[in-house]
Amino acid sequence: MKAFAVVTLTVAVLVAVVFADAVNFDNLKAGAPPPGWTATKTGTGEPKWTVEKDDTAPSKPNVLKQSGRATYPICIKDDTNLKDGFVEVKFKPVSGSEDQAGGVMWRVKDGNNYYIARANALEDNVTIYHTINGRRTEKKRTNMKVASNQWHTLHVEFQGHHFTVVYDGHKAIEWDDETFKDAGKVGVWTKADSVTLFDDFSYGAK
Repeated sequence: MKAFAVVTLTVAVLVAVVFADAVNFDNLKAGAPPPGWTATKTGTGEPKWTVEKDDTAPSKPNVLKQSGRATYPICIKDDTNLKDGFVEVKFKPVSGSEDQAGGVMWRVKDGNNYYIARANALEDNVTIYHTINGRRTEKKRTNMKVASNQWHTLHVEFQGHHFTVVYDGHKAIEWDDETFKDAGKVGVWTKADSVTLFDDFSYGAK
């Protein structure tokens, strides 16, 4: 029985690995948006998404940096299409007077319709939303310390109508919703004048 359990666990882990993918931006040209991503916004403004060298990067040398200003700067991975799975990113909120946030998106239909979970260093909380026709609506939040100028990890599991948000290894939020039921893209998100760095973006089907 023990041997069977070990084999079963091993197979499960291998399956998870097969369906996972990761991007660390290290082999991409600095100073330009990452190829294969749609660097855009929800709302108005001028976001600026660029690959940049950063000595603090969890996987050196490069990170994805958002340094412009828009309602919600977003960067979507073009070749993704997940219904059930996970999305994860390491992020570092650097500065911003209105907001210092980093988030992940999933089941993205377009730049105006998607789910998003984010952590905010100015508010010290983790929050989950849906955005419908460009309008973001908060659904649930948890107060957690989000330090500026430090790297954090945000991870979301999505299975059917159930979503679990994990921040720095601690479960932050569980929420159920059926607004977006179909498969969609994944990506990263900020708000307003947040200058935020992203690295080690990973995703996979389950």
